[in-house]
Amino acid sequence: MFFYLSKLLDFLLLPIVWIFILLLLGLILKNPLHRKRFLIAAIGLLLFLSNPFLINEALLAWEKPPVPIKELSVYDAGIVLTGITSGDRSPHDRVYFNKGADRIMHALQLYREGKIRKIIISGGSGAILERYATEADELRKVLQMANVPESDILVENRSRNTRENALYTKELLIKNPELKTTLLITSAFHMRRSEGCFRKAGLKPDIFPADFYTIDRSFTPDDLLLPQEYCLHYWSVLVHEMVGFCMYKVLGYI
Repeated sequence: MFFYLSKLLDFLLLPIVWIFILLLLGLILKNPLHRKRFLIAAIGLLLFLSNPFLINEALLAWEKPPVPIKELSVYDAGIVLTGITSGDRSPHDRVYFNKGADRIMHALQLYREGKIRKIIISGGSGAILERYATEADELRKVLQMANVPESDILVENRSRNTRENALYTKELLIKNPELKTTLLITSAFHMRRSEGCFRKAGLKPDIFPADFYTIDRSFTPDDLLLPQEYCLHYWSVLVHEMVGFCMYKVLGYI
């Protein structure tokens, strides 16, 4: 039930939905003063949410900062969380990446540079409808094509959310007691919730944020003044993650 409720909440948290509701109220209300206020609120919210500087500042405050590779120790395994491929696209003879491919590509780089000895891929499918293959299985193919030995790839393909990532990865690590030190690799915006879930499960991985939405702070006229459509999506990502973090906190998952 929680899984399906979270999908409904995802829709309600979309900033474009808020703007649409304000515009709709501004058009259908009979009171002219109320109509004017809602229309002004819709335009003001649109200008605020489409400002590149504001969303970058908000994400800079939320994302975990990058970790220089040279400062890393050597770990028995890197734990890569999925959520970066599209399994509902045909033909199914290749892997289709969405934003977030840094998660697996940076894990591969760390493996090649000797910073992690094995790669654990954690993630089943978060889709309501059944997918052609789980994300973990898809990413295993990618690593195999990059000539990573099968013996260095471990897969957990049952989890449907971040909490289950942690719980099922713990089960996998119990079966592989030689893997004592781990490095958690996921998107920077998602790292707070992920680290919290893994620690709640009794694991203590170090973290390696990837897939940054932020850029270096900029004060150019373009960033300060010109609205950009991508900002609405970035706000959706940020609000979704912050609400998810709070929900997990309330439920005791972190």
